Amino acid sequence: MSELLRKYKNTEETNGVKVIHDVTSENSPLEYVGFKLIELVPGAKYTQSLEKEECCIVAVSGQITVTDGNTIFENIGTRESVFEKKPTDSVYISNDHSFEIKATSDARVALCYSPSKKQLPTRLIKAKENSVEKRGILNNQRLVHNILPDSDPSANSLLVVEVITESANWSSYPPHKHDQDNLPAESFLEETYYHELNPRQGFVFQRVYTDDRTLDETMAVENGDVVIVPKGYHPVGVPDGYTSYYLNVMAGPTRIWKFHNDKDHEWILNR
Repeated sequence: MSELLRKYKNTEETNGVKVIHDVTSENSPLEYVGFKLIELVPGAKYTQSLEKEECCIVAVSGQITVTDGNTIFENIGTRESVFEKKPTDSVYISNDHSFEIKATSDARVALCYSPSKKQLPTRLIKAKENSVEKRGILNNQRLVHNILPDSDPSANSLLVVEVITESANWSSYPPHKHDQDNLPAESFLEETYYHELNPRQGFVFQRVYTDDRTLDETMAVENGDVVIVPKGYHPVGVPDGYTSYYLNVMAGPTRIWKFHNDKDHEWILNR
């Protein structure tokens, strides 16, 4: 099994909460990005105290209530499935805060982490605040929901985005990378991909590779899996008949997304 592929695990429920994924700097090659996926039954609660890290709480599906002890956001979350193809609500919590998530329906929640030292206000990121854009042409088309883009100053390190790619299209394509701290040409950003597929029995292919091929892995990714991208190019191919969703979390020393295309494949942009 690839060290970059984390399979969905239907873990044991504790007080109505399942921790499906928990990617940290201790169990992965990542330094700047952490990712957790939890599933909750109605009425279940999940609590956490942040230290020197910030967190973006994404209501992937279902509805939740989130509080940091001072501010409460009730019944947030806009969809039962990511394949409704509409943005959802999220909550940003800064470092040295505690928070509680309570499910008001069956809910799947992503917790996106990165290091942080400067406190910022807790903030509800409403679905309607997500900028929505279509990218690509021909068989390189996808729908993007920008939750925390680099144009939004309300986070210290985190960048968070959702992408929906239709059947028989490619995404994160042409292959690009952002693994050099070489601004303004390129920024260093680690990344995780949380994947869902429709229908659920589907799969996508994701390749993670570097120019010198010291890292070169191609993975068959199924519903609920996470792919870790510490460096390198990272395209996603979606087979015919299936629709792909993924949630991206990025972070690095500078909060800006500047990428470099693989020169061997950049020509497709000029078709």
